[in-house]
Amino acid sequence: MTDGKKKPGRWKPGESGNPSGRKPGTGEVAKIRAAISEKVPQILDALLARALEGDTGAARLLLERVVAPLKAVEPTQVLPMPDGSLIDQGHAVLASVAAGQLAPGQGAVMLGALGTMAKLIESAEMEARIAALEQRLEGGRS
Repeated sequence: MTDGKKKPGRWKPGESGNPSGRKPGTGEVAKIRAAISEKVPQILDALLARALEGDTGAARLLLERVVAPLKAVEPTQVLPMPDGSLIDQGHAVLASVAAGQLAPGQGAVMLGALGTMAKLIESAEMEARIAALEQRLEGGRS
């Protein structure tokens, strides 16, 4: 039975048993890639021929690997914002989404921006209040 202690190994921590490591290109995957690489032009020609014959799987494979995927793009939208409070502006955004004048995703981004704006205003007001309190405290000490 063992006493729970590990036997000392042949190498110290951080020391490799094979410092030079395996040479690049000698693994199984590298061998398979080398064998396939010679046939890539014929494979592509065969895939293209099958795709042109109507094989949707071949067409999909070729298109997925060659053509960059299309990304959804929402057109920009001008949204007149009222000069009132952030709440008034939030209502304007929601009304525009509800009326179909603004995409829901764009409305969500606008509401998020209004929320960030509220945090910035709150932070600036807090900073001004702290500065005023510090000034009062310093004035009372004199």
